[in-house]
Amino acid sequence: MRKTLIAAALAASFSLLSLPALSADNGIYLGASVGQSGVQYDEDFEGENFSFDASATGFKAIAGWRFIDWLAVEANYVDLGSGDDNVLGTRVESDVNGVSLSAVGFVPVGPVDLFARVGAVNWNADLEAPSLGVSASDDGTDLTYGVGAQFRVWSLSIRGEYEVFDISDADTVDMFSIGVTWTFL
Repeated sequence: MRKTLIAAALAASFSLLSLPALSADNGIYLGASVGQSGVQYDEDFEGENFSFDASATGFKAIAGWRFIDWLAVEANYVDLGSGDDNVLGTRVESDVNGVSLSAVGFVPVGPVDLFARVGAVNWNADLEAPSLGVSASDDGTDLTYGVGAQFRVWSLSIRGEYEVFDISDADTVDMFSIGVTWTFL
């Protein structure tokens, strides 16, 4: 009986030690990510195939509030970088950036969180062909969604993520990124 009480007391003590690590999961967090972005557009226009496929190094600044274990609201500034591709023998450059607001759902699995996001992105896109002296700009608000995983150690999280920005005029605008966040209590 005495051994059972000692074992129960030790188990309770160790579980209390883990509370500060668990409580750091929720709260306001800030972070940044860097990764590979892509912009693809494929259209037939007057018998010519206009196919644009550019990749670049992109980044994002992250601000969020995880108010319960399984749900957060997150705002991001996303810069997908400047990519270029040759289209019909002419170099064409793209530059896409925006601000997104998403709901992020988490599934905690020990120190790892699997997560999915859905929200809206207010984007700006510039497209230019410098050799032709042609440039165009567009903006709008469209759907954004993605999936990822993060590894938590106290208030620090290291995350990997894939996001899609469902911009109506492009076939695919996406980004794979790796980043860090810090949760404040």
